[in-house]
Amino acid sequence: MSRRSELLRYLGARLALAPLMLWLISSLVFLLLRVAPGDPIDALLGPKAPAAARAALRQQLGLDQPLPVQYGHFLGDLLHGNLGVSQASKEPVTSIIQGSLPASLELGLVALLIAAVLGLAVGFSGIARPEGKVDLAGRLFGIGTYALPPFWAAMVVQLVFAVWLGWLPVGGRLPATVLPPQGTGFYLFDSLRAGNLQQLQGAIRHLVLPASTLGLLLSGIFTNALRLNLRRALGSDYVEAARSRGLSETRVVLRHALPNALLPVLTITGITVASLIGGALLIEVTYSWPGIAARLQEAIAQRDYPVVQGIVVVVAALVVLVTVAVDLLVALLDPRVRF
Repeated sequence: MSRRSELLRYLGARLALAPLMLWLISSLVFLLLRVAPGDPIDALLGPKAPAAARAALRQQLGLDQPLPVQYGHFLGDLLHGNLGVSQASKEPVTSIIQGSLPASLELGLVALLIAAVLGLAVGFSGIARPEGKVDLAGRLFGIGTYALPPFWAAMVVQLVFAVWLGWLPVGGRLPATVLPPQGTGFYLFDSLRAGNLQQLQGAIRHLVLPASTLGLLLSGIFTNALRLNLRRALGSDYVEAARSRGLSETRVVLRHALPNALLPVLTITGITVASLIGGALLIEVTYSWPGIAARLQEAIAQRDYPVVQGIVVVVAALVVLVTVAVDLLVALLDPRVRF
């Protein structure tokens, strides 16, 4: 069987598993929301609301029906692409996600870029002298940044750069005096397309702190991954063979060891996307960033079942697609991979 056929078969198998994974995740969220303590009726009306009003609202929301019936309606709507309506704001869940997802994607992509550049630079810096001071500092950097609590790091960064130094805004996405750019919801792209420098400057200033904080917290993953894989590659047979041919150490590292060491890092990039979700939740809340993670936290506090279920399903679908794309890219770049 040709390699192209193997790749197509692998891609088809991964895509075929995606609906099963989404069904398991959505079913788990559906059940956890209903067995968790708290009543959405209390969140909407308050615990002292009249019994008649509570019963009427419960019937209106379909929460008086047996759990299997609710689950059947939930799956049926999901199969038709209907994520429901928010119990709190009566706004379609699709509109809520469309309004908040671009903010999270913009923050996540910039943070991932910062994490990759910073982490790979630190991980590569100690390769000249393994176990030296620079290598030890890089190892401590990788462990320390990964172990930092996101909420604590965000508050420290806010305190230093926004409160004490006053260089950057504490939170938000744009200054209060600047109107949001119209278009895709990605403020950097929309302001550039419109040529509005005031919007672009405001968007960049508000993005720097949350993106840098999240990027710093994730950079340790890239540092440790590159350091370990590069050291393993430098001790391999094909690198020793390149050295025996008289090639310079710089060429050996850059042309032979580094490309092979970066392949596992590419795989880790897909895993890091999932880490972005947990980190972004605390970062968005701390920086008052109007993204999907902050919207999820608000929906959980309000016991807003449709919003929580819709956000989790959409985020899970994005994570699955990114992981499949990264796995396929690794398979295309590395001829040793077989399926």
